[in-house]
Amino acid sequence: MTDAGASYGLWLLVFINSAVFIIFAFSFFKPQTSRDWRSFGAFSAFILALFTEMYGFPLTIFVLSGWLQSTWPDIDWLAHDSGHLPEMMFGWKSSPHFGPFHLLSFALIGGGFWLISVAWHQLWNAQRQGRLAVTGPYARIRHPQYVGFILVMLGFLVQWPTILTLAMFPVLVWMYVRLARSEEADTSARFGQVYEQYAQSVPAFIPRFAGAGNKHDSREV
Repeated sequence: MTDAGASYGLWLLVFINSAVFIIFAFSFFKPQTSRDWRSFGAFSAFILALFTEMYGFPLTIFVLSGWLQSTWPDIDWLAHDSGHLPEMMFGWKSSPHFGPFHLLSFALIGGGFWLISVAWHQLWNAQRQGRLAVTGPYARIRHPQYVGFILVMLGFLVQWPTILTLAMFPVLVWMYVRLARSEEADTSARFGQVYEQYAQSVPAFIPRFAGAGNKHDSREV
C-alpha cells in the first residue's frame, strides 16, 4: 500500500459533500415534527459517516487491510478509487466510476431522492387540505418517504461500503419501520375507518407489482 495522505484527509470535501446531500435531502423532506427530525437526523448521521470515510479517513480499508492485501495483492488499497470495494473485488478493470455497482448506486440514489421529493409534495397538499395522502406514490405504498431514504442509503452502500455504514443501515431501517408504525397509529386515530380501508389495500413499504387493481383509488376518501 502507498501513503494514504494524497487520497484521504480531504476534510473540506467531507464537509462540502455532507452539506450538499444533507441540504438536498432537507429541501425535499422539510422535517416539521419531532418524528420527522429523528428520521432526518439519522439519515444525516449516515451521510456524515459515509463521506468521512470516503474523503477523510479510510477506517474500513485500514481494518480490512491485512485481508484485502493478501487476497488482492496487486491492488493499491490506499488509492482513493480502491474505496469502490465491489468493483475492486470483482475485478473491474476500468474506472470504478463507470462500473456496474457504481451505476446501480446512481439509480438507487436518484430514485430515492425522486421518491422523497414526489411524496413530499403529495403529503404537503393533503395536509393543507386536511385529508389523507393517497395519491402519487401513496397510492402504491404507505411510506414512500421512508422508502426513499432507505433507497438512498442502499445506493451509497453499493457505491462505497464501509463497516460503519453497513452496521448503521439495518439499525436505521429498523428505526424507520418503528417511526412508520408510530405514524400509522397517529394517522389511524385521526382518520379512523378511512385510514383502515387505505391500509388494507396499500402495502406499507413494498409495492405490489402484480395486480394493479389493488392500487388505492383516491376517490374513496
